[in-house]
Amino acid sequence: MPIGGTRSSRGGGSVHRFYSVTVFVVLASLDNVAIGLVPPLYESIAPDLGVARAAVGLATAASFLVSAVAAVIWAYVGDQSNRKPLLMIGTLIWVAGTAGSGLAQTYLFFFAAQVLAAIGLGAVGSVGYSVVTDLVTPRRRGLVLSFWGLSQGAGTLAGTLLGGLLGAHDWRRPFLLLSTVGVLAALAYLLTYDIRRGQAEPELSGALAAGGDYDYRISRADLPAIVARRTNRWLILQGLTAQVAFGALVWLPDLFRERATDQGYSTPTATIVGSAFATLFQLGGVLAIVGGLVGDALQRRTPRGRALVAAVGILAAVPLYVVLFFVPIRIEVPDGAGAATVVRAVLGSVVTEPTVGLSLLTAVVALGLTSANSPNWFALIADVNPPEHRGTVYSLGNLVNGVGRAAGNGLIGLTAQALRSAFPPPLNFAVGLAAFQLFFVPTGVMYWLASRSAPGDIRRVHDLLVERAGKVAPESGARP
Repeated sequence: MPIGGTRSSRGGGSVHRFYSVTVFVVLASLDNVAIGLVPPLYESIAPDLGVARAAVGLATAASFLVSAVAAVIWAYVGDQSNRKPLLMIGTLIWVAGTAGSGLAQTYLFFFAAQVLAAIGLGAVGSVGYSVVTDLVTPRRRGLVLSFWGLSQGAGTLAGTLLGGLLGAHDWRRPFLLLSTVGVLAALAYLLTYDIRRGQAEPELSGALAAGGDYDYRISRADLPAIVARRTNRWLILQGLTAQVAFGALVWLPDLFRERATDQGYSTPTATIVGSAFATLFQLGGVLAIVGGLVGDALQRRTPRGRALVAAVGILAAVPLYVVLFFVPIRIEVPDGAGAATVVRAVLGSVVTEPTVGLSLLTAVVALGLTSANSPNWFALIADVNPPEHRGTVYSLGNLVNGVGRAAGNGLIGLTAQALRSAFPPPLNFAVGLAAFQLFFVPTGVMYWLASRSAPGDIRRVHDLLVERAGKVAPESGARP
């Protein structure tokens, strides 16, 4: 139920807005750096803490689940209240957990610190999404939210690279560095302004410009309606199968590390090679911007547009991923050299070694196609839900995503181990990763189903906001 009354305008000029958006993007990137930091360091963390590598993988899987569950709580509270303090608190929590991970001397302490960090990470994603959608008009949602998603993907890549390079000889250093950067980002966040809920909606712009305030908030009575919205169901459920496939991809550094080890390289050099190749091959994620642009353009022609773009991209990428995992790569790097030297050799091999160039091209196209999923998923949630529901729907989707990602992350390790008797490393990783990409097929089907229900849900949200615009206008008086 909305709350009567108006509040004074909050927010500065264009410079203040640009600064605020920049901080939000940086925060979204940093929390994904934390997510991508651990997998490249499994081989280093496990012996130092006296556990098997699978135990460290279990901590990663648990953190995915905890973050997803915590995000639902953070998002629901954020849809009811002031979102800025929640983002600040969440940031400080994940910073504390990340620092604790780097200082851990036992596996139990490391596990607990990872869980603590995951609790804070849940706030940055879910509450941050709700805030960002209030900055983006429907016409450009795909494009702008592609940058939001890209910042998260860039953060994951940075975490992979930071872990593999800075942590090759001391796995604790990346955690301590990231926690320091997180503190600085939290301080920068203090100067951002509180973005008004619903301020980007064309139906509400006139009423808000006249001094009205959109004070509708989520309540428990809204939850059945959220679930009953058919497009929401497909957008949430597609994450289960999609993230099984995506979750398996966190083992990509291990595939290339095993390939380097198989060619005789030492463990530190192989770790750097694995992280460098995995990071390089994931640069196709930049094409999410193209996916957002295409989604915006097609959405202006048909309300089925965004979902159709995501469906086609997901399904078309499956055969390319399978090719990527099986193309043999000849690795030529100086064994035992410093990280910078090894990375330069990896980059040079793109030009000098045809198999590396072919693999890079395949990876860029495959990741570009699947990256169309992200901005259009973000935009569709905003399109088919009123402002006060978006954080919660996003977090419910992330909860299902977390289950799928944890399953993919955990099962690919077990699958690779089970395949080891039939396929020696690194072939066991390649077979396992290829098999997991088949989970993208039901994801594409669910996006096609979402394309059929989206037009009706978008129309109903439009009608609802038009009706509410008359109630939030200051001349309409108090509202019930």
